[in-house]
Amino acid sequence: MSAGPTLPGANASLAAPAGTRSGWTKGLVQKVRRLIPTRDEARRSRALRWLGPLLEREWLWHLNRRTVATGAALGVFFGLIVPVAQMPFAAAGAILLRANFPAAALGTLVSNPFTVGPIYWLAHLAGSAILGPADPGEPASGLADGAETAGPPASSADWIERIADVGAPLMVGLALFATAGALFAYLAVRVVWRLHVVWQRRRRRADMRGTQNPD
Repeated sequence: MSAGPTLPGANASLAAPAGTRSGWTKGLVQKVRRLIPTRDEARRSRALRWLGPLLEREWLWHLNRRTVATGAALGVFFGLIVPVAQMPFAAAGAILLRANFPAAALGTLVSNPFTVGPIYWLAHLAGSAILGPADPGEPASGLADGAETAGPPASSADWIERIADVGAPLMVGLALFATAGALFAYLAVRVVWRLHVVWQRRRRRADMRGTQNPD
């Protein structure tokens, strides 16, 4: 099955060269690019070192519509379903599914210190709605409130303990959010990629017509 067209010039990084942009867009692109590990940074990362030579697979760094869409979906899925160590899970998934690793790494940022509280609170509400009313004494925002009062968990064990305190509704809600988020990310990347390709083709045709019919 065809992986879809590769964007012109998109063979080394997710973003186009910063010099082609201006103003706030350039600053935003630069900030995002700093958050995405390069091949050398992935090799040196403690969290990814265990993958060894697998990080050298070319498809992890190749940009086309399928690999980027799959990578983004993986990143969003593990960013929502796994409370810690999202990057190693996303990298392993990218290797198994031949996806773009930088896109997967970027997708994990859906869960961050600013969003984790609201995400977990909403996930608990969604899970409770699916499973039915919870124990009246069980706070709906237990995990989010705990995160605000106690600060970030110091270890994976702390995360597991907090999640266990909230229970099944949170797990169901996170699974729902992760699945829906991954599907949305996959479709969104493919649609945006397609629109970009169509726009480039139309622009090239307009340039060719302008060249053939000068004033």
